[in-house]
Amino acid sequence: MLGEKLKNPDKSSLDDIRLLADLPAAELRGIEQACVWRRFSDHEQIIDRQSKSSDIFFVVEGRVRVVNYSLSGKEITLEDLEPGAHFGELSALDNEPRSASVMALEQCLVAALPQERFLNILRERAEISYRLLRSLAAIVRTSTDRIMDLSTLAANNRVQADLLRQAHAGLVGENQAEIRPIPVHGDIASRVSTTRETVARVLSDLARQNIVERKKDVLLIKDLALLRKMVEEVRGD
Repeated sequence: MLGEKLKNPDKSSLDDIRLLADLPAAELRGIEQACVWRRFSDHEQIIDRQSKSSDIFFVVEGRVRVVNYSLSGKEITLEDLEPGAHFGELSALDNEPRSASVMALEQCLVAALPQERFLNILRERAEISYRLLRSLAAIVRTSTDRIMDLSTLAANNRVQADLLRQAHAGLVGENQAEIRPIPVHGDIASRVSTTRETVARVLSDLARQNIVERKKDVLLIKDLALLRKMVEEVRGD
C-alpha cells in the first residue's frame, strides 16, 4: 500500500463513517488514533488483490473503486464507494488474502484500522456487528443479481439494468431519478461486461424513447417506471 502517510490529518475524523455511527465521541476518537491515515492520488492503488494485509479501511474523503482484472487484463468494476463507506472487511474477518483490488478514483483520504482493534470492536459492540452483517448481506444480494443478469440478459438489457440500479440512489419524485455524476460509458461497460459502443447505443436508444436525458452534469431518468418495466420483462419478474 502506497499513498502519503499522514501523522496528524487536519480536521479529519470518522464521524461520517456509517459502520461506526452512534459510537460515543470518546470511543470514536480512540479509534481515529488507532488508524493509519493515508492520502491517495487520482487512480493510485490502495490495496492489491491477493495481498495479505488485514486492515479494514474507511473512506473519509474522495471516492474509491473496487475492481478485479481478468487474465487478459480487462477491468471488472465491482463497486464505487463514496465518503462514509468502508472496505477490506473480508480479510479482516477471515485472514485470507484480499479478494479484490481497490484504487482511488480521485484524491482521497483513507483511514486504515488494524485487524485486532476492529475485531475487538465487533466483540464489544453488537450494533456494529449487526451493521456489518447487513452490509455483507447487501453485497451478497447485489452479487446474486449481477450474476443472474450476466447469465440471463443480453448486453443491452444489462446496461438498462445497471442504469436502473444507479437510479435508485437518486430518486426525484415518484417517476424520475438523477444519476450524478453522469455515468462514464467505460464504467458501465466494465460493470456489465460489454463494450463502450454498446453502452452508447443503449443510451441513445433510451434518449430517443424519451426515457433518459443527458444534461450538463446529470443523467436524468425521465420515465423510471418504463425503464423498470423494460428490465422486468426481460428478467421475467
